[in-house]
Amino acid sequence: MKGLAATVSRFLLVLSAIGALGFLGLGYIVSFHAAPPVQSDVIIVLGGDSGRRVKHGAALYKEGYGARVVLTGIDRRFYRKGHLNWRERRMKALGVPLNAVLVDTRSETTWDEAVNSSALMKQRGWRTALVVSDPPHMLRLKKTWEAAFEGTDQTFVLTATKPGWWDPLLWWRNPISYRFVISEVKKNLFYAVMYY
Repeated sequence: MKGLAATVSRFLLVLSAIGALGFLGLGYIVSFHAAPPVQSDVIIVLGGDSGRRVKHGAALYKEGYGARVVLTGIDRRFYRKGHLNWRERRMKALGVPLNAVLVDTRSETTWDEAVNSSALMKQRGWRTALVVSDPPHMLRLKKTWEAAFEGTDQTFVLTATKPGWWDPLLWWRNPISYRFVISEVKKNLFYAVMYY
């Protein structure tokens, strides 16, 4: 009986250690697919932030990584052509000419952004995209964009912003990164069921 109790105790200890390592490793898991930027036909700046992505996208444009910028996630109900959205104004203020900026008002989800970007790329004859988002989005973006680009000759590279709150090792200590990672775990599970 003592042997069984010791075996069960060791099993539970190993299981707990694996669970703890898995939890602590979530920051690396969700952000692993970020890569250095590469020359691309278009820079696609995903919506859903307060300006960090726009700033990073503008810097990439000015460094010559792409000749066009697409801003996604702009709500069509409030967008009026000729009246610049805050993201367009920020791009302009950061030195990106407005004739290099396109606005996607159709996309409401990450899946929409990938599918609509693929369609726009096909329409414009673009083959390569540099996709800008925050580090914790990278796992879901990789899976989503791979699924949306399947069967095309289009390729993408994910490049991440560098928010001060992000640390892939200590993500659980910062309330912003904690919310982000837990939300991404849930969204990855949902997307795995719905889209992949």
